[in-house]
Amino acid sequence: MSDRTAEATGFQEQAPYDATIDLRTDFVMVYGLDESTAERIERWREAGYRVHLVTGISWGNYQDYLDGRWDGSDHWADAQTAGDGKPILHGHSTDIPYMVPTFAFTEYLIEKLRPVIELGVEGIHLEEPEFWARAGYSESFKREWQAFFREPWQPPHSTAEAHFRSGQLKQHLLSRSLDRVTSVLRDEALHQGREVRFYVPTHSLLNYTQWQIVSPESRLRTLPSIDGAIAQVWTGTARTPNVYAGKAAERTFETAYLEYGIAQDLTRGTDRRMWFLHDPIEDHPDRTWEDYLANYQRTLIASLLHPGIARYEVAPWPNRIFNRPYLREGSTERQPIPPSTATSYLIAMNSLRDLDQPDVRRESDGPRIGIALSDTAMFQRWSPGGSNSGQYDGLQDALALEGREQLHFSDFYGLALPPLYDGQQVCPVQLENVIDTPDALEDVDVLVLSYEFQKPVAPGIHYALAGWVNRGGTLLYVGDDADPYHEIRSWWTGRYPTCADHLAEALGTERDGADLQQVGLGHVRFLPTRPADFTESPERAAELVMAIREIAEAGGHLWKSTNWLSVSRGPYLIGAVLTESNATHIVEGNYLDLLDPQLGIVHHRELSPGDLTWLRDLTYDNETLLASAGRVSNWHQDPTTITFTCEAPSGVQVVTALRVPAIPTTIQANGIPLTTTRHDAEAGVLWLHHPGEPAGTELSITL
Repeated sequence: MSDRTAEATGFQEQAPYDATIDLRTDFVMVYGLDESTAERIERWREAGYRVHLVTGISWGNYQDYLDGRWDGSDHWADAQTAGDGKPILHGHSTDIPYMVPTFAFTEYLIEKLRPVIELGVEGIHLEEPEFWARAGYSESFKREWQAFFREPWQPPHSTAEAHFRSGQLKQHLLSRSLDRVTSVLRDEALHQGREVRFYVPTHSLLNYTQWQIVSPESRLRTLPSIDGAIAQVWTGTARTPNVYAGKAAERTFETAYLEYGIAQDLTRGTDRRMWFLHDPIEDHPDRTWEDYLANYQRTLIASLLHPGIARYEVAPWPNRIFNRPYLREGSTERQPIPPSTATSYLIAMNSLRDLDQPDVRRESDGPRIGIALSDTAMFQRWSPGGSNSGQYDGLQDALALEGREQLHFSDFYGLALPPLYDGQQVCPVQLENVIDTPDALEDVDVLVLSYEFQKPVAPGIHYALAGWVNRGGTLLYVGDDADPYHEIRSWWTGRYPTCADHLAEALGTERDGADLQQVGLGHVRFLPTRPADFTESPERAAELVMAIREIAEAGGHLWKSTNWLSVSRGPYLIGAVLTESNATHIVEGNYLDLLDPQLGIVHHRELSPGDLTWLRDLTYDNETLLASAGRVSNWHQDPTTITFTCEAPSGVQVVTALRVPAIPTTIQANGIPLTTTRHDAEAGVLWLHHPGEPAGTELSITL
């Protein structure tokens, strides 16, 4: 119950150690490089944590590099620059630009990080390698263009081809820098007899594409010194609006579900680690406590519906969660965190350590639907002659943003949301992985693919897809060939009208017409429609669902429409009623409610559209410890006594639920009778309440 070696949960913090933010996870990521870094690392280590360090690789407090103090040369030419000649700045800063990862800047990062190795951290996280799609006008980028393409620089927004090539170069530069930094530092650590792991906390490919940012994404799998990643999916990314059935809206749960889905492919099929991030607050400072909690739970449940991942970053910046005031519904005054909200967050954070369950069950046995998504989608986030949505990073009102139609990324969501809202198992699939990962499509029955917003990086993708279809896979291609990016210089141009024509040749099929074609043991259909058209109305969404259903049933898969997405992971039932549903869903049984700060009992619950649930089945096993807002350690149980230590941040109210059939004879906390208890004889559950203490509260129960 207290093993930290698996590093199942962790958090990121820049503030110095404080008992109010001591979440008692397995590890902590100390943020930032400054004169206090060594002291902060040591203090968190003294508190019992495995310690990592995290710093930005594309932006940060790197003024000594920019102004020449590092090597005597001014480096503002290495700032990412927009078409108006102005540097692109991070957040609301005036002197922190996003950087072009030149050789010089990369060597600077190595020198800045070199002393960290001697501080004994177990992992270094190089956060958010990002290059804005609207950048590409700095002098350093122009030089990199000429070196990479061996031809003069072209303004990235002058043509579709120039923009696509700009994205290719941006991804190359970020990957090159990451490779050099991690390889050099790993080697130097080994020379010192140390083992340091390197991770990349990164937004999902879906979010970076939607926000018009280029990042390495699938390239991370090819970098030998990268040990894994953190999927930075949270309320701020997932509430970016999209369009379904003609309506633009925030769809936090569904968007997060798709984001976490594609993020898994950064490490799927490898021995590298993946953590899913949750953020109880998000970066927008003017929402209410109620809004933060509701949307946090939407992302939380979305992540738990992907049972292939069981490691979590439970929070970035707990200092802003537990020590900063925010608005309450109906009030204009900022208030500290409500006690029940703090307890609710901590119940979730501590329950996450128990999600690595071998027993995974789903109510639905329907087809598993993959929506292909390529890195190249990041390179196409501009249309010649179209509007530019500017820089969106989650802090603006996206529904009022100029150019929001571009931000919606309707070509992707037009393919993903209709089957998802029909209750099917939908998951984006990293297209590049099919080349070098034999089982990349092992969990996919029907693959939906379009080249109207992305392109295949190599013809080998089509040969891999053809092999998968021949073995029984089902492929639905959607596209009308209207995308101007079909005309760019690439491996198919001059040989085939579009890359989809090469796909048809590899499959041995015809593109003419929209009939279902059998290929080996599988099936293929080409649907000559623009993917974004399926966002226009409920009827168009239903049209796509019918097309996917027909091809799935041709492949022998049963199809059942539902409004309920759920999975059981050991004793845990996780589920959500889809927001676009018109019906409720009823859950019946004997459960403990992990989203209830009181950990109440649930026998019957009717869930409305948009409702979520995370329940612990009390009939699944006979475990005594059911749930707690604290970290339980030093557990001892015999026929007459239960003793344990419960660790939690200072200032919070802890609730712990135990399976205890009869009222105990005595209950003590730190040797003093505990009066804040409750027992339910019918359920056989005992609840203990006490204040949080990082050093731990000693609980003793006599049965």
